[in-house]
Amino acid sequence: MSAGIVSWGVYLPYWRLDRGAIGAAFGTAQGKGTRAVASYDEDTTTLGVEAARRALDVAGVPVPAELYFSTPAPAYLDKTNATTIHAALGLPASTGAYDLCGSVRSGWATLNLSALSGEQRPSMAVISDLRTGLAGGAEESQAGDGAVAFVFAPEGGVAEVIGQASATDEFLERWRVPGESASRQWEDRFGEEAYLPAGRSAFDEALEEAGLKADDVDHLVVSGLHTRAVGALRKELSVTADRLAPDYGSRIGNLGAAQAGLVLADVLERATPGQVIVVVGLADGADAMVLRTTGELTQVQESRRQAEAVRVADLVDQGRADLAYAVFLSWRGQLRREPPRRPDPERPDAPAMLRNEGWKFGFSASRCEACGFVHLPPTRVCLSCKAVDQMAPLRLADARGTVATFTVDRLAFSMSPPMVGAVIDFDGGGRYRGEMTDVDPAAVAIGNRVEMTFRRLYSAEGVHNYFWKARPVSDGADAPDRHPAPGDAARNERG
Repeated sequence: MSAGIVSWGVYLPYWRLDRGAIGAAFGTAQGKGTRAVASYDEDTTTLGVEAARRALDVAGVPVPAELYFSTPAPAYLDKTNATTIHAALGLPASTGAYDLCGSVRSGWATLNLSALSGEQRPSMAVISDLRTGLAGGAEESQAGDGAVAFVFAPEGGVAEVIGQASATDEFLERWRVPGESASRQWEDRFGEEAYLPAGRSAFDEALEEAGLKADDVDHLVVSGLHTRAVGALRKELSVTADRLAPDYGSRIGNLGAAQAGLVLADVLERATPGQVIVVVGLADGADAMVLRTTGELTQVQESRRQAEAVRVADLVDQGRADLAYAVFLSWRGQLRREPPRRPDPERPDAPAMLRNEGWKFGFSASRCEACGFVHLPPTRVCLSCKAVDQMAPLRLADARGTVATFTVDRLAFSMSPPMVGAVIDFDGGGRYRGEMTDVDPAAVAIGNRVEMTFRRLYSAEGVHNYFWKARPVSDGADAPDRHPAPGDAARNERG
């Protein structure tokens, strides 16, 4: 039995950095285009949550029995980051959650484990990366941030794994020691000479295991952080140019560990049943996976359209590209910015987080079973009918709502001032007061439609305080049901 991909999800951050801004700061040429940038309140865990939510937000996707998470830049060491993703997704306690972190190649281990586990029961692979190079360097301008997720299952797969191969060799091409934020790299020609034989070997052996030849390949994905080696291998693998999948590097950069998954997801959105897809990754050797699309692909593609899942090509085109280079450097910790003149936030309390896991990580409210009133945060006593312990949990992380009122606060603690606070009325009931993110303060208006996103509020004494924020709905199809009259819930601004 071969495991098959039954669903996928891709997340690209809201922000883009124009490479020209880097060149202008240093008086050098950094190339054209933009790179995807994770916001100040995002890390690889929150990126992974967003990709996983999109993979699960399609009808018929089974609940994963295992969750594997991989990133070269984990938010925690000596603590499993996958458990935070597990909690944010609201998965059952019986679902295992495991990290495979530390290198780009760990992403391939995640895919392989998920595919192997998926032969018996549903399994999810989540891969995210947040690339930070030294200021003015090639990695800073050419890399990007993002995350992907794939769900494998024994049945209903849109693409079945029919061949795999790896080629491993020990050589020092890219490295980063603990405590450093940026990788170092050996001379380009050396890396190309080391990677090309490994890439050819993995490609040939994977096709041989699948009983196929290079002429049978309909879509070829080649990824890796060594740009020169990737380009050379694409030319050497005897696949015509029209079958080479685009990598979108000029618009979002190279997503590192998540790059192969990004391009694979894009191929799945364009492929037709019966096609052969080969994915080759170059990282400390080479790995290759051969997949064949099935008759389920068309139905799943239609289900994704009905669920309003945004295609990869459209995600690439989205994003705000006016991020100031100095702000980017401050987000990355390479430029120390004066903090707000307020006391630093206190470290979150571990016992309190455990007691309130459903609310804090899953954004689960409570609905009174006697009168239907929705409480955020959840409570035992109904504020409407006073019923006691007659509550049912209600997950609102995936619900949308409307801005009832808001304030732009220039005095509150924020790593990216000003902070936009809003009162949100959720569809179906429930009111929430909290922060907004990925938003232009000048464009916020009463009646704006919003959705929830998992973010990091702040970090204190080595503890990350994760919670949910509201962000504007990215598509224009979800308009508010009513238009507030002038003066209805007036706008406030402090500072």
